Amino acid sequence: MTSKTVVSTDRAPAAIGPYNQAIVANGIVFTAGVIPLDPQTMKVVEGGIEEQATRVLASLGALLEDAGSSLANVVKTTCFLANLDDFPTFNAIYATVFDADTAPARSTVQVAKLPMGVLVEVEAIALLS
Repeated sequence: MTSKTVVSTDRAPAAIGPYNQAIVANGIVFTAGVIPLDPQTMKVVEGGIEEQATRVLASLGALLEDAGSSLANVVKTTCFLANLDDFPTFNAIYATVFDADTAPARSTVQVAKLPMGVLVEVEAIALLS
């Protein structure tokens, strides 16, 4: 039997369209893309890629925790950057959250545009704790 549960938390930005923040299906958490919005104000955080990446990863961690998982249980991330020149800075921030020896598989791509003009978006797949 297949199980599917919608996850919603106020510790990460609310969905800005017709989707859910995350879905848990058969012991796996699938997150939507998380962008650098302050969860309380729903405004883009001030600053550049460093501040935005930090906010995204904090929100992603909170979302995973509220889904019954954690950043330690992430098996795959997909990272979207508005400018691949930001990759070294993004990578440095990412490395503060994911240890190189146990880091999840990852794809990082430059995209033409992200919602609300943000610089970064990250989605994840994780196992339940």
